Amino acid sequence: MPAPKAENRVAIPLDLPGGLRFPPDGLQVEASGRAMGVDWTLKATSPPDLPVEALTRAVQASLDAVVAQMSTWEPDADVSRFNAAPAGTWRPAPEDFAEVLACALDMAQLSDGAFDPTIGRLTDLWGFGPPGPVAGPPAAAALEAARALSGWRRLEFDVKARRIRQPGGLALDFSGIAKGYGVDAAAEALGRLGLAHFLLEVGGELRGEGVKPDGSPWWVALEHLPGEAANQAPIVVALCGASVATSGDYRRYMLHEGQRLAHTIDPRTGRPSESGVACASVVHPQCMRADAWCTLLSVLEPEEGLALCHARQIAARLLVRTKRGLEERLSPAFQALLEEP
Repeated sequence: MPAPKAENRVAIPLDLPGGLRFPPDGLQVEASGRAMGVDWTLKATSPPDLPVEALTRAVQASLDAVVAQMSTWEPDADVSRFNAAPAGTWRPAPEDFAEVLACALDMAQLSDGAFDPTIGRLTDLWGFGPPGPVAGPPAAAALEAARALSGWRRLEFDVKARRIRQPGGLALDFSGIAKGYGVDAAAEALGRLGLAHFLLEVGGELRGEGVKPDGSPWWVALEHLPGEAANQAPIVVALCGASVATSGDYRRYMLHEGQRLAHTIDPRTGRPSESGVACASVVHPQCMRADAWCTLLSVLEPEEGLALCHARQIAARLLVRTKRGLEERLSPAFQALLEEP
């Protein structure tokens, strides 16, 4: 199995499939596009009778469907219609919408509200939502009013009937999970077309299936930030039937009086996260789950987040801001990926 350069640290999933030395048959193709406000790219070994145009359409249609249901930037999206619905109104939840909501509520419960898909009012108030940037932090009264309207326990979700009840003023925000779901949905669409070997990236979230043309895994490098220890080797992950997602406070933030205010809101305080986590990366079979875990780990204090990862066997890598600079923290499940078999 060809491997990355020796100076890299190599993370290999424990359930990596066998037979990776045998290159797949087919044509090497690439496709790209734009959706969900980000660029997407696809590298694949495609059967000769499967045109690249069909692959492009499959990915684009999958991502566009997620936008149509879950983007608060689209006034006619299902999520926007729910957010604008009168108090007491029941709204239908399409199948994809319901799947993401169920996962989001599960993450809210296991984290005791550190992940919460109902903080849309707070996201807007801090200038990270559709209304656009704001000049500075909100007034205390406005912050408390938005917090009062938020809270995942206020939401009624009739799973069997696939419908949700608007309690009044509650605003869903799937920005911490929907992009990962889009990756999964697009990957499944490609699989239905018969594509078995590909690497799909949507705005920094990745999923790999099968192997590269030379028979080796899809190698993906985790982000290396300025300020990391110079003697700390970069990490590359083998993605074969796995996904990796990354979230960081260096991507979107507000500068106020010289202070960086992260775009990730802590639902428990209603304010930008002050956890000190600069970057969180998670390897998981589902990109949706990886995406949500990254959001959650950006909110929790590092040790609290790693303890939760340990309890749930989540492979996570954190870069934490300290007085000594950026420090790397690994969950036991991630450390196991780096250990020699």
